[in-house]
Amino acid sequence: MPPKSGWYVCALFVLFVPVLLAGCSTTPPPPITVAISPSPAFVGSAQTIQLTATVTNDSSGVTWSVSGASGATIDSSGNFTAPSVTQNATATVTATSKKNAAKSASATVNIVAPGTVAATNNPQVALYTINPPSDAKVSIQFGTTTAYGLTTWTQPTPAGGGPVSIYVAGMLANTAYHMSAVIQFSGGAAVTDADHTFTTSALPTAELPAVTASTTAGMTPQSGVELLQLNPVSSPDPVRVAITDLAGNLIWGYDPGSAVIGGPGPAKLLPNGHFLIGFGSQPDGEDSTIQEVDLGGNVVWSMTAAQLNQALANATCSGCNITVIGTHHDFAVLPNGHVVVIAAQEQTISGLTGYTTPQTVDGDVLIDLDQNHNPVWLWNEFDHFDVNRHPEGLPDWTHTNAIVYSPDDGDLIVSSRHQSWVFKVDYHDGTGTGDVLWRLGYQGDFTLQGGTPPQDWQFGQHDANVISTNSSGVFQMTMFDNGFLRVMESNGDLCGTTGQPACYSRVPIFQIDETGKTATLQWVDNLSPIYSYWGGGSRQLANGDIEFDECTPTATTAAIYEVTKTTPPQTVWHMQLTNANAYRAHRIPSLYPGVQW
Repeated sequence: MPPKSGWYVCALFVLFVPVLLAGCSTTPPPPITVAISPSPAFVGSAQTIQLTATVTNDSSGVTWSVSGASGATIDSSGNFTAPSVTQNATATVTATSKKNAAKSASATVNIVAPGTVAATNNPQVALYTINPPSDAKVSIQFGTTTAYGLTTWTQPTPAGGGPVSIYVAGMLANTAYHMSAVIQFSGGAAVTDADHTFTTSALPTAELPAVTASTTAGMTPQSGVELLQLNPVSSPDPVRVAITDLAGNLIWGYDPGSAVIGGPGPAKLLPNGHFLIGFGSQPDGEDSTIQEVDLGGNVVWSMTAAQLNQALANATCSGCNITVIGTHHDFAVLPNGHVVVIAAQEQTISGLTGYTTPQTVDGDVLIDLDQNHNPVWLWNEFDHFDVNRHPEGLPDWTHTNAIVYSPDDGDLIVSSRHQSWVFKVDYHDGTGTGDVLWRLGYQGDFTLQGGTPPQDWQFGQHDANVISTNSSGVFQMTMFDNGFLRVMESNGDLCGTTGQPACYSRVPIFQIDETGKTATLQWVDNLSPIYSYWGGGSRQLANGDIEFDECTPTATTAAIYEVTKTTPPQTVWHMQLTNANAYRAHRIPSLYPGVQW
């Protein structure tokens, strides 16, 4: 062949060298990665959850597969269906790249077994138990249909997961209910358990009071439920603590049985979801028992008067080594878990005004019980008041019937019915002097403004409550002013005596100025013609209305009212009880701390 010309060689070089160079410098394709979300995943038994595979640098998709749980399936779109299980199980789901089978990702799917529902000692309460396999919080939704409508509080699992049991309470008697657990896992996943059914039964009709309730047309009462503390007036042993809805239907009740004597003093919902209840009979503190009771009707702990006296004998706090008759009327649950109880004590005293012989005098003490129910502080009325001031007579000298913790200063506000005083004790969270800082009422430390003394003071009152956001300085207080021993004239004439009007009850609101020592009567419901010389209570509701209760012991009836804080007050809601005296009633948000129904 003839030699190629120079231009031909050059042309070949130009054409082929770039191709050679390109072959030598080829860039590898970007790597394929696969990820699954959520990971880990949670699903209920026989339920379906959508899993998503995210694949980079590959648009061909993935192939799904599942192992580890018999009967578990997953479709081509990543819809995982759990098998029906009776115990928690796990499955492993794998997504494999269709383009490169060596590229895949796996995720664990936790299958949560259905919860169980069991009956309890209370025929209107169920116990719902479920076992989340990881850290979670659980609540129960319940109602007469699968729309539910009510919910319990939320409770955490043990660390790392584990069984959670929640009492489902607030159900009507003899009614079928639906309920389902809602599980919120710490990573954000949520599982709703399958629907369960539970049919309540009822407490014996003979143990229950007759209750009717009504709402004034066009008005809306404060939502919640009504907590009633009932005094026994029938046989067999009646329910002594009852909770109704606002239509008057019983949704929870507790009968401590014949071993516990007397009616309840206070009944209060504790932060742990239990009720603390005091029982006793007259004279104050006789046969007393304090019980902590769960919603299922189980006694968590109790303290009789004898056990309290043993604890006082062993106590090291100042003044604690005394003997008491027992606890009565009220207690205050403190933020630190302590409980301050009222207890009666007897002393024999000579030379008292109006008496020629030594007298047995019943006075009261305040006892601070720590979290282990041991006395750590005691305050004694005999050390601070004059026994010669006994307007009711003896032996029942003070008849203390209410105690309120003041969070602003850590002090205690106390009501003494037979002194017609509400007073403040320098408790200061157990470090105070014990001094009486002031006495509100007739012959006390305040000047009455906005009313006519002496009759516009409170007399024989029950259930003093702070209703303002602050509890020291200038603040507001309400109480049930029974009107018992009401002084009508400066000369000491009493209501119901010759020349004086009949006795009457009312509900006042006082503005207290601790520094200026003035008490201004800001609002009053005169309750005419009601005279409830025994029992009763008053408090302000969340919507600003005032709720009060009154009773007629001779007729074994009681009434509870919600009224507007207007002049004149308007009745919003009314409940009437027969065959029972309501020592005290309270509107509470629900049967669960922190939950509003």
